[in-house]
Amino acid sequence: MSWNLDSSRPIYAQIIEKVSLDIVSGKYQPGDKLPSVRDLAAQAGVNPNTMQKALTELEKKGVVYSQRTLGRFVTDDPMKLSELREEMAQKEITSFLGAMKRLGYTRSEVVALLNENKDAALRQTEKGADL
Repeated sequence: MSWNLDSSRPIYAQIIEKVSLDIVSGKYQPGDKLPSVRDLAAQAGVNPNTMQKALTELEKKGVVYSQRTLGRFVTDDPMKLSELREEMAQKEITSFLGAMKRLGYTRSEVVALLNENKDAALRQTEKGADL
């Protein structure tokens, strides 16, 4: 996934989301060393201080940890990774439900739509397409 950052939201928050997604999707495995702050900043096209702020926030959440002089690593804690995945899923669900509400759907209509379309959506996902 590319670094599609936009100016409508804080850049560091978008970096946190991107790195978190890279972790839960398996790009970075538990225990993997992350690229350096400078390398990640260059990839993202942002100031290293912005990248540092984002990685510090991920450290506070326990998703990554630092080893002095060695760099940052993805946590080995399966509970932390599970919590991160669940938190991200909840944000996606909330966003989806908000969009459906703006389209005028009721809760029961959303459930009916999901039930009607779940097989097609699952087939698309199995083929590697997004839902």
